[in-house]
Amino acid sequence: MRETLAAASDLLASAADDADDHADRLGELGDQLGSLADQDRDVDHGRLARIQSGLAEIRPDVDDSVAATIDEANDEVNAFRETIEGV
Repeated sequence: MRETLAAASDLLASAADDADDHADRLGELGDQLGSLADQDRDVDHGRLARIQSGLAEIRPDVDDSVAATIDEANDEVNAFRETIEGV
C-alpha cells in the first residue's frame, strides 16, 4: 500500500514543476513522502498529518492546476492513512 505514498510523492514533484510559488516546499514535502514510501519502518499518522498540514498551507497560494494536483496527492495520503492503525 506504500505505492500510494509513492504516487503522492510523484504528484507533488509534478506540482512543484508547475508551481511558480512554493515549488521548493512542494518538492520537499514530496521527497518526505517518497522517503516514507521507501522505508521499512511503520509510518505514523502524526508525520503524515504534518505533511498534509504543509500542503493545506500552500494550496490557497497556487493556481487551480497545481491545487488540483495537491488535492490528488492528498487523496493518496488519505488512502494510505486508512490502512494504518491509530487516530
